[in-house]
Amino acid sequence: MKAIGYRQSLPIADQHSLLDIELPDPTPGPRDLLVEVRAISVNPVDTKIRKRVQPEAGEHQVLGWDAAGVVRAVGSEVTLFKAGDEVFYAGALDRPGANSELHLVDERIVGRKPATLGFAAAAALPLTSITAWELLFERLQISEGTEDLDQRLLVVGAAGGVGSILVQLARQLTGLKVIGTASRSETQAWVGELGAHEVIDHSQPLAEELQRAGITDVTHVASLTHTDVHLAQIVEALRPQGRMALIDDPESLDISLLKRKSLSLHWELMYTRSLYQTPDMIEQHRLLNRVAELIDSGVLKTTLGEHYGTINAENLRRAHAFIESGKAKGKIVLEGF
Repeated sequence: MKAIGYRQSLPIADQHSLLDIELPDPTPGPRDLLVEVRAISVNPVDTKIRKRVQPEAGEHQVLGWDAAGVVRAVGSEVTLFKAGDEVFYAGALDRPGANSELHLVDERIVGRKPATLGFAAAAALPLTSITAWELLFERLQISEGTEDLDQRLLVVGAAGGVGSILVQLARQLTGLKVIGTASRSETQAWVGELGAHEVIDHSQPLAEELQRAGITDVTHVASLTHTDVHLAQIVEALRPQGRMALIDDPESLDISLLKRKSLSLHWELMYTRSLYQTPDMIEQHRLLNRVAELIDSGVLKTTLGEHYGTINAENLRRAHAFIESGKAKGKIVLEGF
């Protein structure tokens, strides 16, 4: 099968940083689906692993943790899907990625593809939807329901992949007042279109921007980027006994700042369930099916931002470079081999 992989960690400008390769077709294990990949999307995790993880000598590492496709075969213990089903999923960090014509994935972390979306638009959703859902409803412990409970959510980095779906979930399924941050006029407009009540500029001091918007404090914060840069102002903005969750990788984090206000800190990694085969691993199957229902009913919309063409090394290198530039709006997708 065709695939895209790398043999050594190199800058993305190097033509050898990602390579078109051929690999043997994989064979499904007991709970695996063998998926014919139709479309993928690219996430910051792809670039981070490419730069930080050196493959074993002589081996290729295949990236890619967002895919939509068709089930070609199933393992002996599979009960949730059958051959021919259209699916979408984010995969597992400790298995080969989905930048390949055929891909194995555990059925418990797979959802049915939204019927109203093509494969490219569907591929833009799984990783960010799982991350945003777990962050909002499990880490920050927000309850579904549109009753106004005088709660305000600040989403730092709201125009990116996770932010784009998180803003929608918070606005459509909860009573939160949603404040999103973005630093450019086009991304600020995008965050507003997604449903944020207020949009502020995170390139400016957050406290001043919140004050300008007439917001005295927030009860919850989803910090999706540059948490170490914004931490002091996040703490200042949070109401006593508030909650904060993050997904990025700050080089350092002085959590002693949280003590005076009795603030709680939560880290969200959507791969935890699959990495540890947790008893509730199937929750990701259920929440992806719920996202598909919300898409098909018009409550949520895809966060596809750019379509980069065919799935090959050259186009993936362009996608990695754009993500590393920090200017991405929504998700970058590629489709077909």
